[in-house]
Amino acid sequence: MQIHDFFLQLVVILLSARILGEFAAKLNIPSVIGELSAGILLGPSLFNIIEPTETIKLLAELGIIFLLFEVGIETNIARLTKTGIKPFIVALGGVVMPFILGFVTSYLVFDLSLIISLFVACTLTATSIGITVRILYDLKQQNSDESQIVLGASVIDDVLGIILLSVLYEFSMGGGVSIFNIGKILIFILLYLILSPITARLISGVIKHYESKSDIPGLLPSTIIASILFFAWLASIVSAPPLLGGFAAGLALSKQFRLPFAQVDINEKFLHRVEQQMKPIIHLFVPIFFVEVGLSLNLREIQWDSSFIWTFSLSILLAAVIGKLASGFLLFKENKWVKWAVGLAMIPRGEVGLIFAEVGRKINVFTQDLYATMIIVITVTTIFTPILMRYFYSYKQKIEAQTEI
Repeated sequence: MQIHDFFLQLVVILLSARILGEFAAKLNIPSVIGELSAGILLGPSLFNIIEPTETIKLLAELGIIFLLFEVGIETNIARLTKTGIKPFIVALGGVVMPFILGFVTSYLVFDLSLIISLFVACTLTATSIGITVRILYDLKQQNSDESQIVLGASVIDDVLGIILLSVLYEFSMGGGVSIFNIGKILIFILLYLILSPITARLISGVIKHYESKSDIPGLLPSTIIASILFFAWLASIVSAPPLLGGFAAGLALSKQFRLPFAQVDINEKFLHRVEQQMKPIIHLFVPIFFVEVGLSLNLREIQWDSSFIWTFSLSILLAAVIGKLASGFLLFKENKWVKWAVGLAMIPRGEVGLIFAEVGRKINVFTQDLYATMIIVITVTTIFTPILMRYFYSYKQKIEAQTEI
């Protein structure tokens, strides 16, 4: 590709992602759906204007890493301690039940291979923190009991999901499933999750110290990005997806993170500057990832008249919804409203689910048909959950008003 052609393609990607993202937001649909739609429109599915070249894929990979950095930096560990064990119960149920349902459906019902079934099941474990938070804030429920539980559970859910994805990633790269691989990757990931945020916290302390002494503008974003990429490289060294490095770096900068053996002063003003200077960079690269996901999906190659596509999509969708919805009902001591609210809020897969599906596609575990099925399931759970939650809270308020009368 000529360099000027790439510039034009990048212009089209960025503008189309922004326009369709804004349009989706106006319709009260998560902007990620608009960005995904931009890729479908521009790619081989419809107009075939842009091909997902290696350069675009590289920019998309940066988008994934920066996205997980944002998830990590917004993680509120203190919130988990205030809600006790409830988020852990919901998160564990929200991972185990969709995973079991997805695996049984794929492996036993549709007779797919072991590794494909595991990746399908893993993708269903995801919960989108960003979309969940947005829904609760739009409904003015951010301070409710269920909101505190869901926000904590979604954080734990994604940590468990990332570890699970890393294990499966190692399985697929190693060509098989073994107890030795499980033990090795779990040890590596746990050590990485423990040590890398500590190291990143120390590095951030050094960055903060020298920021005020620098005579050249831009020291903060350049060094933070260098740190993110460094930990993404370290993640790949331990056979984990590079996106885990972004999450670890973000977690180290979260407001509630503390070192067990050293005091590093990362004050609120410094964290605010990090967020303010990193957000424009994150918001530049992340949409490229979602557009690239759409570009990589060729809907024309899918046999839409195949009964497998429709039956498998519907079956996996039911597994995805039931598995997450059931997690709220593990809170036996809570009232029915809280159980339903928690279960509904855990359903959207959003960008986190797309990340899992994209990993499966890139390492050739998912065929076009299977990849399209996962995108359909992720899209449906992402679009319709805000609608269901609006209806739920409206119905709840109506019942409570009748009870008071």
